[in-house]
Amino acid sequence: MHAPSHEPVTSSVHERPWLGLIYLFFVFLPLFYWPGHDRAVVALSVVATLVFLAIYFAFVRLEGRWRPLLVLASAMLGLVLIPINPGGNTFVIYAMVMAALALPERAAITVASALLLVTGLVFWWSMPRVEFALAGTGVVAIIGFVVVSGVLVARDRARRDAALRLTQDEVRRLATVAERERIGRDLHDLLGHTLTLVAIKSELAGKLLTRDPVAAKVQIAEVEQVARSALGQVREAVAGVRTSGLPAELAAARLALLSAGIEPEISPAPDLAGPTEAVLAMALREAVTNIIRHADCSRVEIAFGSEQSELRMQIRDDGRGGLCREGNGLTGMRERLREVSGTLEIDSPAGAGTTLTIRVPVDASVTGNGPRESTE
Repeated sequence: MHAPSHEPVTSSVHERPWLGLIYLFFVFLPLFYWPGHDRAVVALSVVATLVFLAIYFAFVRLEGRWRPLLVLASAMLGLVLIPINPGGNTFVIYAMVMAALALPERAAITVASALLLVTGLVFWWSMPRVEFALAGTGVVAIIGFVVVSGVLVARDRARRDAALRLTQDEVRRLATVAERERIGRDLHDLLGHTLTLVAIKSELAGKLLTRDPVAAKVQIAEVEQVARSALGQVREAVAGVRTSGLPAELAAARLALLSAGIEPEISPAPDLAGPTEAVLAMALREAVTNIIRHADCSRVEIAFGSEQSELRMQIRDDGRGGLCREGNGLTGMRERLREVSGTLEIDSPAGAGTTLTIRVPVDASVTGNGPRESTE
């Protein structure tokens, strides 16, 4: 259960991690002209680079609360190396990029600015000449500004693209709703006319039954023909009309999470019956609202699955966890689930996120083509 990322920058880091390492040669570049270094400095730079590689690939693989710690580890590695090798500022710049990838925009800018300030102080304290300190700080400032801005712009563009796709989905959903309303009006007009015609012809056939049986038979045959024609028109009118409550709620949840700077991973919704779909849609809305307000997370997973005779909807975040009591929202969620024989389980260890697991009976929720088809 791992949906594709909605941010191309993050996706490129996951798909082509080695591509981001081409700038590591800047760690060793100052050693070609930096006076007074010896083999020990080169050896320490190599060791620092190996440590950074471990940090870098851990950042690529891990998610959630580990990423800020890896940002800090990369920055500390560079700050410790700068006094003996100014090329250590490369690790600080990598830390800025990691922050831009892992943190909300405002937090990323704050962290990058703080790293620039600390790096400048380290250069000022460790460099033998002022111009060296200014040059080193300037390099970090310029390159850091360019790469952090690039990452944040790419993230914002990805969010806008996702919002545009969701807007298009919403337009299609509204078009479906409008079509359903049109079909309702058409059915009303169709059935009103047809049933009136059936009533008139049936009444006429009843009057002709004793006086003119042949004419009565003709009227009854016409009633049958009108009824069959109306049945065909009704089937044509309602063909393909399905409820879209849960899919629409999933689209709204994705948009709300992206707007809050939270990465959503959402699996497709199953085929559901009306009452259960409405309950699950309301539960999803309540859960997403609580996550945005209280979870302080960076990723949310919404997944569907089946276990024996149950359908499962699981909503997991990587936030602070530690839910100690249920508010009115969760209480109402439990009450609505009871109406469809469903259950709610909450797993919320402190510091390890929260997982809501909702289960409903399969017979009450999942519908195939057979049960949804009307029968004569």
